Amino acid sequence: MPILGVNVAIIQDEKVLLTKRRDFEVWCLPGGEVDAGESLAQAAIREAHEEVGFVVQLERLVGIHSRLQWLSCGAHVVVFAAKIIEGALTVQPQEVLEARFFTKEELPSEMLVGHHQQIMDALQGVSGAVWTHDSEWDFKAGLTREELYLLRDQSGLSPAEFYLNRVGMLIPGGDHLEVEGKVDVY
Repeated sequence: MPILGVNVAIIQDEKVLLTKRRDFEVWCLPGGEVDAGESLAQAAIREAHEEVGFVVQLERLVGIHSRLQWLSCGAHVVVFAAKIIEGALTVQPQEVLEARFFTKEELPSEMLVGHHQQIMDALQGVSGAVWTHDSEWDFKAGLTREELYLLRDQSGLSPAEFYLNRVGMLIPGGDHLEVEGKVDVY
């Protein structure tokens, strides 16, 4: 069964908030899996609060991003743009090493697959885009997240090197825009 997740592009002063993940030490939008009995919007609001301490208001659906190879079962992530309502930047230390705001020109190169596109779409006002990100996946079928972390730890590579060289390698031409989103004009 594919994983269903959410990501939240928290935008303030034309900057987007990114977190540096503890597991792979690469940057990404705050987000995570949708829990049973939870709507997509509820999951996005919860994940933003858990990971970075902010209460957010979702402003629009940016799009849907699929990575069909992730953990051999695939993942579909719904991306929202949001603004901060209240709270202070406080990272969840179990999952996040650090968090900070970036302009589009400052975006780090070491990011999760698909996140650069998610961020650019959010900053440019896109709504409703559908993307597929095809990446190499040379791991056994049915690999669990725990098994992937064990492979990471046994690889002799830093977590970021393992992710970028083994997990996050896009197939050439691997980004596919399947449904073009609408650009909101402000």
